[in-house]
Amino acid sequence: MKCDIEGVIVRELTVHSDERGWLIEAFRKDGLGEASFPAMGYVSSTRPGVARGPHEHREQADHFCFVGPSTFKLYLWDNRKDSATYGSRWTIEAGETRPLAVLVPPGVVHAYRNVGVVDGMVYNVPNRMYRGEGRQGPVDEVRHENDPDTPFRLD
Repeated sequence: MKCDIEGVIVRELTVHSDERGWLIEAFRKDGLGEASFPAMGYVSSTRPGVARGPHEHREQADHFCFVGPSTFKLYLWDNRKDSATYGSRWTIEAGETRPLAVLVPPGVVHAYRNVGVVDGMVYNVPNRMYRGEGRQGPVDEVRHENDPDTPFRLD
């Protein structure tokens, strides 16, 4: 699947189902460049109607997996002045009925909202550890959600 923002990688995830349940390959190192390999992983739960973001990272690439339950609307804005797609905006729905993995490079502002009716989970394996080794470093985030003048607006 193609995204209109340079450097963003979107993969449709295949659900392998049988009588026991299902399995999805969320990450494979042969599908990403070494600079994007995960350094940690976490799962978050988001309630219906709730948004996370918009924010961006200076150095971190996020590798989100939207597999359900629920459906999320993902918003991306290219905020990298040296990018060929600077200023571009892109949205997509992902989750239970459309499982996707999305690699968001540094400098791409991102947000997602649970547009479903049940709590939804997102799995992320970023290429940097939150606050670095031993949680001793700075937080690599530029938060836009509380800025009343932000150009990064969700619907």
